[in-house]
Amino acid sequence: MKRFFYFCGREGFLPAFRMMGREPETKIRLNTKMEKRMNEQAYLERFENKMQQDLLRLCTTYHMLDGVWLSSEDINEHWLKLAPEYLADAVGQVSEYPTVSVAWAAYLGLAMAYGWDMNWEVFSRAEYRFFYGSRGFDDMDEHIVRDILGISLDSEEAAALEEMIRRCAQTAVDLIRREQIEPQSPMAYYAFSRACWVMYGVGAALGLKKLGYKLEKLDLSDSNTGNKTLLN
Repeated sequence: MKRFFYFCGREGFLPAFRMMGREPETKIRLNTKMEKRMNEQAYLERFENKMQQDLLRLCTTYHMLDGVWLSSEDINEHWLKLAPEYLADAVGQVSEYPTVSVAWAAYLGLAMAYGWDMNWEVFSRAEYRFFYGSRGFDDMDEHIVRDILGISLDSEEAAALEEMIRRCAQTAVDLIRREQIEPQSPMAYYAFSRACWVMYGVGAALGLKKLGYKLEKLDLSDSNTGNKTLLN
């Protein structure tokens, strides 16, 4: 899966240090930094994978998914475009509305799944603020459900989506808290970013499932059964 928050190295400074005769000390320092970053990256990968598996089980338990994480490369890559502005909005919600801060990413994923199905060439050009509601970030969820997905906010379908996303968001927040990461540290931001990315994926998977997509092997001799497929 695509990532948008890789660590930046400084290996480009090494030739200059060599010219100044500080190669051994510099190598040790760079190796130490590199090892630390690799350890942090591995930790974040484990954290993300656990959250994804936990949320997949949760959605499957409530019959919103079928034990399969549905995704599209187009939708995944589009997170790179949406993430900077989304995270800027979401970080401000963490202290008072922690579940909202990650939950709204799932609604973005839902919207992108529907756009991918309808007309991706057009929908992929939409800017982040296109998904704002009348109150901006605050009612983004209602705007996406009502105006993009075309689902009445008073319907059972909307209520089921809201409940599932709320459960996933609470689980994601609980997982972050269990890690006991230092608040407002770089690692806290990276973990929060990963959580938002996973929630975006949850929304996309829920949307693709609702649209009738499923994962299956390609069989060129198989006749069209009317089921849409995502091929892995």
